[in-house]
Amino acid sequence: MWNELGVALCLVLIIEGIIPFLYPARWRIAAESLSNLKDSQMRLGGFLSMVLGTTLLYLIR
Repeated sequence: MWNELGVALCLVLIIEGIIPFLYPARWRIAAESLSNLKDSQMRLGGFLSMVLGTTLLYLIR
């Protein structure tokens, strides 16, 4: 189980690094716009991301 968790975390880092590597200027603009969001909007986005990830994992497994 720990091996699979490590692989999953490595894949997250790889995927998260693709956009800033390819489009650093756009990534900076997106990061700046995220700083203007309210906490409730950030929480909703995080929650929806977790639900989507859990649903996709359930469907794949």
